[in-house]
Amino acid sequence: MKQFLKLLQWTLNAAVFFTLFAFALNNQHEAKVYFFFGTQWRSPMVIIVLAAFALGMIVGVLGMVPRWWRQKQAAANAQTTSPAATSTTLNSNTNASSGSSEAHHGT
Repeated sequence: MKQFLKLLQWTLNAAVFFTLFAFALNNQHEAKVYFFFGTQWRSPMVIIVLAAFALGMIVGVLGMVPRWWRQKQAAANAQTTSPAATSTTLNSNTNASSGSSEAHHGT
């Protein structure tokens, strides 16, 4: 079963690669991207699409960095405070349960 899944994954990766390769071969004609103030960029269409994809990836990763940092700090804070809080909670629960059992047995 593992070998079948590995073969299936390899086949899907190859299909994606060849699809993108065919896309690149079919879009070699020159295209223009117009910017502000009359500037333009002339390049093959596949380079423009690749640049747009890379720029989108960079913006997406940079947009996620603050959230990753906050989660990392929260995890570090939870890890440092967790053992002390757990032992305090266990001790208070143990004392409370032993005290309540004495009160019920005493009456």
